[in-house]
Order: sequence, then C-alpha cells, then structure tokens
Amino acid sequence: MLIPHLHDWPTTEAEALAIQHELVGRVNVSVPLGTIRTLAGCDIAYDTASPKLVAAVVVLDWPSRTVIEKTVVRAEATFPYVPGLLSFRELPALLEAFAQLGHAPDAFMLDAQGVAHPRNFGLACHLGLWLDRPCVGCAKSWLVGDYAAPGPTAGDTSPLTLHGRTLGSVVRSATNAKPVFVSPGHKIDAAGATALVLQSLSGYRHPVPTRLAHMLANEERAKL
Repeated sequence: MLIPHLHDWPTTEAEALAIQHELVGRVNVSVPLGTIRTLAGCDIAYDTASPKLVAAVVVLDWPSRTVIEKTVVRAEATFPYVPGLLSFRELPALLEAFAQLGHAPDAFMLDAQGVAHPRNFGLACHLGLWLDRPCVGCAKSWLVGDYAAPGPTAGDTSPLTLHGRTLGSVVRSATNAKPVFVSPGHKIDAAGATALVLQSLSGYRHPVPTRLAHMLANEERAKL
C-alpha cells in the first residue's frame, strides 16, 4: 500500500502539538458511509519490560469478514507517552505495517479516538489523514463529551456530544459489557462510523476488525 508523506515526526511535545493544530483543520467528518469491500483493523501491543511494541493490521473482506491479509511490525517507541499525543508514539509502526499490505483497504478501524479528543485530533484522525481514507475510532476509554449510558443489549447506542455538537456515539458492543466510544477520524461522518461499528459486532467488547488485530498483536508480543 502506497502512503504519501504527511509530515516529519516530531521529537518534542511542543512540536507534536503544533502538528496537531496545523492538521486538525484538514479533518473531514462530513462524508456519509460509502460501499466498503475491505475493512482493516489495527492495534498496538507494548512490551511491558522495554520500549518495544508490535503493530498489527488485519484486512477483512467485507461484509463476509473473511481475513484476506495480515501483517505485523516490531518496532520501538521513539516518542514518549503523553496523554492526547498517542498517535506520535504509535503511528510510525502502524504506517510501516500498512506499507507492507498488498491491498489498500477501503476503510480502517482502530481502538483509539477520532474527533472525541481534547483537540479533536485523535489517533484515528491522524491515521486518516496519512492514509487519505475513511478511518473510525472505536475506543474502550472515554476522553471527552457528554452521554447517557446506552441500553444493556448489544447494539444499543447513545449520542456522544460536546457543547451541542455530536462527536460520535457510545455503543454497547456486547450485551452487559462496558460500552465503546465511537467517533469518526476522517472521510466518514458520525452516523457512518457508528453504522460500521454496529456492522462489526463480534459478541465481544471489541468489534471484529479490532478484536482480530488485538489478538494478532498480543500473539506477536509474546514472541518478543
């Protein structure tokens, strides 16, 4: 998969914040969900004893959910852990994994935030700009926004809003499980991001694409 160069990687928090402020205006979350024939899930697993990490990508035929390609990259984190700047720590390895793909997926899903982020620029936004393709954040944790808890049944949803603006939705991805926080990253709107997650429910808290990527990343981390 060919990936155009978006920017050089920063070495300081100030440089990373400047890049976020520069790029956030390019994020487009007004595009309705189109036809998806291939959907990629991606995840990162960290070694607990070193800076090493594993980036995993699984590409699925959609909507059959058949795995058609997967790839992993072992790397070392070169940017420190700073809340709100996670993409600068994880994206270099993820992009290297995407570059190894023979397919260029129609859309991407990851366990991260999209616009539901303090500066409206979560990892899914950053990745979407690098790849110039629809990208959906489906995070296990809440960062910003107001919401009422969705119902207890898989597929129940409630809106995630901030100052009257809809950021995304809160989705009960499995019955009686903790919900996930869905927001668009780029080239997809909030309704489309939610619809894609609902199409991807697996019976577990992770939707199918991110669950498979999470499992692959953990398998590879065990080999480190």
